[in-house]
Amino acid sequence: MHTVSIKPSEVQKKWYLIDADGLVLGRLASIVAKILRGKHKTCYTPHVDCGDYVVIINAEKVHLTGKKLQDKVYYRHTGHPGGIKGVTAEKVITGAHPERIIIKAVERMITRNPLGRKQMTNLRVYVGSEHPHTAQQPEVIDVAALNPKNKRN
Repeated sequence: MHTVSIKPSEVQKKWYLIDADGLVLGRLASIVAKILRGKHKTCYTPHVDCGDYVVIINAEKVHLTGKKLQDKVYYRHTGHPGGIKGVTAEKVITGAHPERIIIKAVERMITRNPLGRKQMTNLRVYVGSEHPHTAQQPEVIDVAALNPKNKRN
């Protein structure tokens, strides 16, 4: 028995489509992070980008459980003294770029190194049900059917 370590030239990537309408944010992010890393494949190699492409639509319809919509705060720093800024999850979802809440959730589940940054380029998140990747014929993943807790009404 031997361990198989694939090379970047041997990787075969697929496209997946996920509809985020009514899905719980953290559960969606963990499934997407697993696909981006390639951990769902039998040929997973930690130091190679063997993950697949993921397209997420209806990003503005994602749900947060409990009081996270009002209580969860996303912080950033301007770089100046006293320059910490915070915005709640509710303002992010109702704002101009609601797709950023999904991107941040997935980004924080991916490794923080050059390989993780490369894997994050394989994630495409869109507001609304339209996306420009129909030519790639993405395979639809029904995340709500995987576990009853994944979807909220």
